[in-house]
Amino acid sequence: HRDAVSQWERTIGQAVRYCVGVVTYSSQTSQTPRRPFEKDRLDRELKLCGEYGLRCKREVWRVLVNLRAMRKRARLLLTLPDDNLRKQLEGASLMRYCMRLGLLDESKNKLDYVLAMRVNDLLDRRLQSLVFKLGLAKSIHHARCLIRQRHIRVCGQIVTSPSFMVRIESEKRIELSPTSPLAGGKPGRVRRKKQAAAMKGGGDGGDDEDED
Repeated sequence: HRDAVSQWERTIGQAVRYCVGVVTYSSQTSQTPRRPFEKDRLDRELKLCGEYGLRCKREVWRVLVNLRAMRKRARLLLTLPDDNLRKQLEGASLMRYCMRLGLLDESKNKLDYVLAMRVNDLLDRRLQSLVFKLGLAKSIHHARCLIRQRHIRVCGQIVTSPSFMVRIESEKRIELSPTSPLAGGKPGRVRRKKQAAAMKGGGDGGDDEDED
């Protein structure tokens, strides 16, 4: 009886939220591994964090969720016949998505290549990795600092997320922001403070000389 009442209450609550326009969606962005103390996996994740300058292993798990979703979709479409309308439409959409992000090139326009993608393929398309490859940063960790401190813009817009996935057509438009001190903009807080201290020290020294 209690289970029936609780189910009825949940159903009524969902109906009320839908009627008033309060619809909640829950999406899983990362998934913890089933075996948390597997040595080989721990070593691989630690190596990826150091190679790509990731903040924590949760960023690796977030990429794995996206990769597994694409693989699952590709496996499902491969089970359908070639003349199936769903396979033609969703397969073409998935391949366009992978090519737009630079995960696959035109010579790999097949669903089989989606199953062969690795985590490194997605991590290479992050804004942090591309900023370092383009020579805008001294290291992969410096690239993360530049992005978080609003020094980098993509297609004319400042991006503050190091995990931003860059498209092929947007890769050529990654540059320093004109307002950044690194691009000749207004000096930063530390430099302004040093300049003010230097001017103040120079002014005091001049007064002392005049008094002497």
